[in-house]
Amino acid sequence: MNTPKRTTIYDVAAEAGVAASTVSRTFSNPRRVNAATREHVLRVAERLGYRPNPLATALQSGHKATIAMLVPDITNPHFFGTIRGAERRASEAGVTFILGNTEESAANERNQIERLDHSVDGFVLAASRMSDETTVGIAQSHNLALVNRQVDSLPSVVVDSGPGSWQIVEHLASLGHRSIVYLSGPHQSWLAGERWKALRAAAGRRGVAVSRLGPFPPKVGGGGAAADAALVSGATALVAHNDLLAIGVLRRLAERGVPVPGRVSVVGYDDIFGADLCVPALTTLAGPEDEAGRVAVELLLRKGSLSADHPAPQRVVLPTHLVIRDSTGPVPAS
Repeated sequence: MNTPKRTTIYDVAAEAGVAASTVSRTFSNPRRVNAATREHVLRVAERLGYRPNPLATALQSGHKATIAMLVPDITNPHFFGTIRGAERRASEAGVTFILGNTEESAANERNQIERLDHSVDGFVLAASRMSDETTVGIAQSHNLALVNRQVDSLPSVVVDSGPGSWQIVEHLASLGHRSIVYLSGPHQSWLAGERWKALRAAAGRRGVAVSRLGPFPPKVGGGGAAADAALVSGATALVAHNDLLAIGVLRRLAERGVPVPGRVSVVGYDDIFGADLCVPALTTLAGPEDEAGRVAVELLLRKGSLSADHPAPQRVVLPTHLVIRDSTGPVPAS
């Protein structure tokens, strides 16, 4: 998707024939800039459609900056690490940190951003449910960083489930499984789509049949319908969108007397707290969620620093690894 390039402080500086630091002071500390120069910079900025970065203004002026992290489900243990990492980095920087729950709703997410518009200098959107077009539009007037979501031209950090999904397929194929079903999460979830694409590619490479069912609510309560649908499919291995859904699947299979991994193997994503405590313990894909939260805040801080010496990267990808536990085993004999 082609999106309009946002005018930066460096664009204004180049057009006005001044240093980026001069443009910065014009907006953050105008009394330190010669009146004629200040007026010239402001005219150029207006002509180019430049909007000063609110986080940068707060940091430059010494005022207390505030950032908000929005998550789709505050009760999901998957987000605990991300929240913790983000809060710690904000605390280190002396930045006020607030948290919002969007309840898996793109409309709620957008409404919260609008409500917080005048009191928050930057937003970290975790697993955002908004469309690319909506996100890009909001980024024109708000300072954003994304976690486990990628949108062209916006800074993001992703715990990479692509290679991890290949690890899942390799693991199941090594156990003799030749039929896998992916129990998908919400249709608005970018990550659900990315996981499906990676699983499909890996299965094709391995000559393993793979199908997709859902969407299912990414909660324990969604596991009943997901497990029943998976059993009808006849697949011998089930890969759930996240660990909560996988744990719900395990519960439903136990209720129906279906042995795991004796009859079917089950895999999740995220390695949440409790994944190793359910019965059987869940095989799942783990990643550095604390680091993802920390990096997302760092992207905002670097973006707000207005430093040409330390430009903020647009995309950071963190590695994952498969944690093999008791919920996966050899394919059952016919």
